[in-house]
Amino acid sequence: MEVRDPGLQPERTTLAWRRTLISLVVVDLFIWRSWLMSEPSTGNLVAGLPGLDYQGICALMAAAATIVLASVVWVRSRQLHVGNEAASARLVLVSTLAVMGLGATAIAAIALGG
Repeated sequence: MEVRDPGLQPERTTLAWRRTLISLVVVDLFIWRSWLMSEPSTGNLVAGLPGLDYQGICALMAAAATIVLASVVWVRSRQLHVGNEAASARLVLVSTLAVMGLGATAIAAIALGG
C-alpha cells in the first residue's frame, strides 16, 4: 500500500479551524456587548446573582460554546501535528453541537435585545 503525502492539508485545516474560532469569538463578543448594554431587568432567574437574566444566560451560553470550540480546535490541531487521520466522530459531533448552540444563543440574544 502506498503512503499518501498529506502535503499542506493539515496546516490549512488548522488555519481554517482557527479562523472559524476567531469569527465565533466575535459573535461571542457581540452577545456580551448586548448583555452589558441592555437595560437592567428587575427579575433575576437565580437569586443572589444580579444581572443573570435571559441576556445573561445567553452570554454565559455563548462563552461556554466558545470554550468548547476552543478546546476542539486545540485537540484537532494537536491531532494534525501527530498525523493526518480524519477527525473522530465524537469531535465532529461536539463541534457541530457547539456551533449550533452558539448560533441559537446569538439568535436568542438578538430576539431578547431588540
